[in-house]
Amino acid sequence: MQTNTVYQDHVAQAEQQIQRLTKQINNNSLARLAVIIGGGALLFQCIQQGSIVFVVAVALAIILLFIYLINRQAKLELRRSEVEAFLRVNRNELSLAAGQANIYSDGTQFMDGSHAYTSDLDVFGSYSIFAQVNRAATLMGVQVLSAWFTGAATKKEVESRQQASEELATDLSWAQKFQAALLFNLGQKIPVKSFLANYFKDASFSFGNTFMRIYCWVGPGLLFGGIVYSIFVANSMGWVILLGLVHLLWAMSQGGKVAVFSSKIDKIGQIIDSYANAIALLESRTFTAAQNQALIQRLAVTKEGILLSTAFKSLANLINKLDARNNMLVGSLLNIFLLWDFRQVMAIAKWKEDYQENILEALDVIAEFEALLSLATYRRNHPTWVHPELLDDPLTAGIEAADLGHPLLAAENMVVNSYTSSGHTIALITGSNMAGKSTFLRTVGINAVLAYAGAVVCAQRFRLPIYKLISYMRIKDDLKESTSTFKAELDRMRFILQTVEHEEASFFLIDEMLRGTNSVDKYLGSRAIIKKLIQQHGKGMVATHDLQLASLAEEYPTAVRNYHFDIQVSEGEMKFDYLLKQGECKVFNASMLLKGIGIDVDNA
Repeated sequence: MQTNTVYQDHVAQAEQQIQRLTKQINNNSLARLAVIIGGGALLFQCIQQGSIVFVVAVALAIILLFIYLINRQAKLELRRSEVEAFLRVNRNELSLAAGQANIYSDGTQFMDGSHAYTSDLDVFGSYSIFAQVNRAATLMGVQVLSAWFTGAATKKEVESRQQASEELATDLSWAQKFQAALLFNLGQKIPVKSFLANYFKDASFSFGNTFMRIYCWVGPGLLFGGIVYSIFVANSMGWVILLGLVHLLWAMSQGGKVAVFSSKIDKIGQIIDSYANAIALLESRTFTAAQNQALIQRLAVTKEGILLSTAFKSLANLINKLDARNNMLVGSLLNIFLLWDFRQVMAIAKWKEDYQENILEALDVIAEFEALLSLATYRRNHPTWVHPELLDDPLTAGIEAADLGHPLLAAENMVVNSYTSSGHTIALITGSNMAGKSTFLRTVGINAVLAYAGAVVCAQRFRLPIYKLISYMRIKDDLKESTSTFKAELDRMRFILQTVEHEEASFFLIDEMLRGTNSVDKYLGSRAIIKKLIQQHGKGMVATHDLQLASLAEEYPTAVRNYHFDIQVSEGEMKFDYLLKQGECKVFNASMLLKGIGIDVDNA
């Protein structure tokens, strides 16, 4: 079954589930309202009849039933939000296949014109390879993935990512559940890890003292003991009622502090519960890839031997219990009989002390899994693409590509090319305007970026070592910095030459150098730069309109090899095949293009 068909089936199933859950949630809400109204009326009748046994029994029944309905409501709403996220995940895949925008970050925040290659190769931004690959919802996950796209790792690390993402790609159902569990992070401005770390340090989350901790266990026992004594031994209900009022007044006197505590903890309650689901998915999965296994080992059980997902969910349960205080009737009864607010707040404070270190580590693990899952999804959506073969020695090994295409182009518009750097170190590519020179350089570069990140590449075969990529393509002036185009070109070329000089494993992609000067200086300067790159034993590709530069292949036959893109003229019309060919270009199209707008070059 094709991947898009699976996505469509998931969308249909999720929509049906959401309708069913919404109906159940509405019915549960009506049941809660009925308990409050009916239970209050019944309790009032029992009080009028003066039966202590009935009053206590009805009060306990109201409390237990209301707690059950609260928990059921929370579970139903959580389940619906999970299915809604699952639906959104699958709709996003269908939208991307249709050429629409990704709901995940496109990495615009990482755009940097001074970077060695990201700006020239469309790595970040609205129309970028990152926008196509990224499935990380957390800010930490986005940062991990962006780091993989901005600098090559070692061969061992890249191959480890390849194996890990390949394993994740085989289990679509698990992968999408993991995505759905983290989708709530979209749009967050503050990393959750920083938020939680600050929360753990907040002094306002300290609550209670030794007396309060002891009495919260003793007090309810005294109250229930007094009730039993009044029923079966001697009537002392006056003292019992007085003790209950003391409990209630004590809770009310601390209500402001409890409210502050509750409002702060509520902000992270949903986050913690959602992360619990993601961690539970990791804990339940058995991995064979080394990197996946290593990450799972970092999700070690807590010192009490409790699974980390259980620890996460325990906080969510404590928060739900504390929320019962928001209902005046139920909250009053809970504080009278159980000192409810104090018990929940102190339990939350203890939870923080027990699990904070494990949780911060877990967030790092989740971020890396998100980055791997991004590579896995990209692999699943492009089943005919391949993982590149990484070669050992960048000083002796070269590039070998078969049917290499640009991954941002639609399949129906894509033209693939094959290339090998065997027998030369610099490919000099000449050709007509719009014939495909720049696109080919970006094709090589962007596939190398994918390769070094650990992703599949748009090729039938792609073999290359780990190079330090550098590019010279989109050079422009900067009015803010009072920099002309030519000055910007000189600065970039200085960067290229310095990198090649100090980094033997560098690989440059240069597109039409020195455009900001006259044609004579452009040719002489370009020739001098290429000769300098040859002297530095540089490796890379140079695209140019200057056909005279092709003579360098004769001067340096072991270093430079000519390639070209040309046009075909048929019945006065130009046709581009965008195919890389060996040798220098013989056909140029500038005069034809000018004639198309009414300029006759021949008679000028």
